[in-house]
Amino acid sequence: MQVILLERVAKLGQMGEVVDVKPGYARNFLLPQGKALSASKANIEAFEAQKAQLEARNLETKKEAEALAEKLDGQQFIVIRSASDAGSLYGSVTTRDAAEAATAAGFSVDRKQVVLQPIKELGLHEVTVVLHPEVDATIQLNVARSEEEAELQASGKSIQELAAEEEAAAEFEIAELFDDIGAATSDDDDLAEAVAEDSDAASGDQEDTAGRS
Repeated sequence: MQVILLERVAKLGQMGEVVDVKPGYARNFLLPQGKALSASKANIEAFEAQKAQLEARNLETKKEAEALAEKLDGQQFIVIRSASDAGSLYGSVTTRDAAEAATAAGFSVDRKQVVLQPIKELGLHEVTVVLHPEVDATIQLNVARSEEEAELQASGKSIQELAAEEEAAAEFEIAELFDDIGAATSDDDDLAEAVAEDSDAASGDQEDTAGRS
């Protein structure tokens, strides 16, 4: 099926180009999204008549998108989720979650502008936001179980490193506990030995006294 593009479409063509596409792609995406018209003679003539207006509108929206991209690009947004100790999420982070995180931070982002496969692991994930057919921005989602964990991840530590640190800390605490128990046992042994020595000394004194008598 031939369509005439009303805007640039990635991997397909620029505004005004007539291209061949699969009928399903045209009917389900290009036509309902207002990105193209069927390439009939009447539609091509209509496009040519409105081409200057469409190009001017495209340029205006592109400038607006570029201004937003300048502020949005490189931003990091925290998404708190429950996950296993290994870092696997109980669920996933979707385009809706990404859009809501950006919007909550003051950026106007629609879920349809977000390009990502559902995220199923804790960590830092780069996500593309399509602000205009010719303008993209890249944001980072910091998916963590808590704000504190998100801060550590932002500093460059992975979930594996955090888990290793927690395990090491737990082992250190256990080792200290056993050291304390060992020290207490040693003190008890010393005390018992001292008591025994005192007892022996007292018995010796009594024997000496009895001998002199």
